[in-house]
Amino acid sequence: MPRIEPADQSLKSLSGLHLWHAPLSSCSQRVRITLAEADKSFESHLVNLEKGEHATAQYQAIHPKGVVPALVDNGELFIESIDIIGHLSAKIAPELLTEEGQDLLDLADASQVDLKLLTFEFLFRGGERQSDSEAAAFQANHKNAQLRQFYLDFAAGFAPERVKAAVQRTMDGFRKLDGILADGRSYLGGESFTLADVAWMPNVHRFSLMGWPFDRTPHLAQWFARVSNRPSYQSALVDWQPEEVVGAFAAYTKQRQDEGTDVTAFLS
Repeated sequence: MPRIEPADQSLKSLSGLHLWHAPLSSCSQRVRITLAEADKSFESHLVNLEKGEHATAQYQAIHPKGVVPALVDNGELFIESIDIIGHLSAKIAPELLTEEGQDLLDLADASQVDLKLLTFEFLFRGGERQSDSEAAAFQANHKNAQLRQFYLDFAAGFAPERVKAAVQRTMDGFRKLDGILADGRSYLGGESFTLADVAWMPNVHRFSLMGWPFDRTPHLAQWFARVSNRPSYQSALVDWQPEEVVGAFAAYTKQRQDEGTDVTAFLS
């Protein structure tokens, strides 16, 4: 769904690029990387997910699913990160577009379900829990039934078999990428950096925070070392991460590793 009619009609009066996003959201990171690659500035509207701002009526009038990101381009509203980066590339960075990379974009899009679950399990579970009143307010105010159920499942604890299945699907996806890169190409689409690389950069970064065993996919590890040297990786992803949060992630990952309950414990 690349473009939708906004419930908040005031969005139509906005000029330029306006991005509603969150610092640690992988989908937001994709959009910021695309904008950085095009050297394009934008009006930033941060959505505090920890405080439940995505459950407010005001934000859900912008994004009907109550998730980030959302982009307004001269009064036109776009949602879904893959659609947003496709729109931006066609308009301001056509060099990032390739027809051959669509299957990799689709794979990256499909991987978000598992990335979210594993992020909550292996990174966010170590953080501060919502209070009962905050959790109740989220359940009462957010219109996205799937997201409400996800938060309930997280609070109750994900079933081990659900975590294991998500870990295995993620490894399958990484092995597919590793196989593509095994022919010596520099980027996922060949010798040019494209949207396929943009779409996968945040995902690989996220799993690196969990201590994912990238030694099992060496070509992918080399690719990530290459793309993480791009200025857009630093300015659009790393610079937005609060240092204290990254430190907390590292401490929790170490705790899970010491307990033998980290992400590698769920790999066959």
